[in-house]
Amino acid sequence: MSPFDVSLSAREVLEAFRRDAPNFFLGAAFVTVGLVALAFTALRKRRDLLFIYFGIFAILYGLRLWVQARLLGLLLPDSIFYVRLRVAMTYLVPIPFVLYFRAAGFLDRRTTATVAYVLAVVDGILACLTLAAGPRRLYDRTNSILVIGALLLLIDDFLRHQRRQDKDFLVIRRGLLIFAAFALWDNVATIHFPAWRIEGVGFAIFLASLGYVAGRRTLQRDQQLSEIQKELEVARRIQLSILPAHFPSSPHFQVAARYVPMTSVAGDFYDYVLADEEQAGLLIADVSGHGVPAALIASMVKLAAASQRAAASDPSRFLLGLNEVLCGNTQNQFVTAAYVHLNSRSRELRYSAAGHPPMLLLRDGVVMEVAENGLMLAAFDFASYSNATHPLHEGDRLLLYTDGLIEAANKTGDFFGGESLAAALRETVGDGPAAAADRILTSVQQWSASQDDDLTLIVCDFVSGAEASA
Repeated sequence: MSPFDVSLSAREVLEAFRRDAPNFFLGAAFVTVGLVALAFTALRKRRDLLFIYFGIFAILYGLRLWVQARLLGLLLPDSIFYVRLRVAMTYLVPIPFVLYFRAAGFLDRRTTATVAYVLAVVDGILACLTLAAGPRRLYDRTNSILVIGALLLLIDDFLRHQRRQDKDFLVIRRGLLIFAAFALWDNVATIHFPAWRIEGVGFAIFLASLGYVAGRRTLQRDQQLSEIQKELEVARRIQLSILPAHFPSSPHFQVAARYVPMTSVAGDFYDYVLADEEQAGLLIADVSGHGVPAALIASMVKLAAASQRAAASDPSRFLLGLNEVLCGNTQNQFVTAAYVHLNSRSRELRYSAAGHPPMLLLRDGVVMEVAENGLMLAAFDFASYSNATHPLHEGDRLLLYTDGLIEAANKTGDFFGGESLAAALRETVGDGPAAAADRILTSVQQWSASQDDDLTLIVCDFVSGAEASA
């Protein structure tokens, strides 16, 4: 190559750099903004679609400005992949743009939404065809027509809602109108005559409006989440307050309970309906579902149980009364429950349940099931219940529990199960009720890979004539 040719090439490179400098700068700024948006979402550890689509849109647009720079064309004159990538990037940019508007809820009209989705799908196909077989003028015209049509419909949609006072909508509308004016000019110029591309400047303004809305909405969601967490904490304290803290001192019954909700509030519930020197009435219940709805119904169970104290010595009547109170008042959620009445004078227990796992009785190192189940509460107004009566022996230990214990699953999906629960109960021989409850709960928690349900249990020892320790 002669010195003249080298000098000419240097002048071409310098001229190309001068023309591309604004696009290089804008491209770097857009890619940086996009990466920051994606990093922000990753650090928050919560998937925020607005920031994700915003970040991808900014990165693709910035890369497009770089790829379409004339300087790269001079440096890679014979690269087939570069030529195809340069065109394909144009088709990829509108896809996250459409997804952002969908996530933001700005695609109100069905026609606008349909055209936007068609644009995203067609552009995805055009990008794949271009990368595989190379660019075609037909692809470029198709993309330009679709972009122009989508932008016009979107602008029309925004103008139809001029009375809408939503601040985010107003900011996006102004940014979009500016960007659309620049984008329409560039797309029309692409079809009819060459012109200096000014779309990047409009995109910078539009990107600022999108970033403002994404940031503002994320901040609002975080504030709302903080308020919800505060309310849940209050609800948790209220729910704990309706659970009895301890069983009253009794010469015959020693009782310990454990309650571990899966979330801040839960649908498990227990209560000591009767607690005097000669009798004890222990209730345990499990509301279907989780969270606040289940917790509210658990509070209803508390009130319903209080209204049935007159029937506390007859478990079947007690559960029947609960069912009558709850039926039609739980928004189609049901309740399983078990209730046992213990009488130290007659030395017998009476037990009844409503769709609940059987009670376990540990006697002389042997575990047996006590079961007498009727239909679940709050589901059927015709449900009926009956009692199972058993003698009480000195040293008997009873275990009432919710299904969260036996359905706790390990990493392979195997349930803890009734046999393991019975084995855990046998291992508590020699422990007091509180230590026994802790040992059983620890066994379940060590088995399970994660807590997928509320865990509640009551351990009750019958100690004839002995002083109970709280």
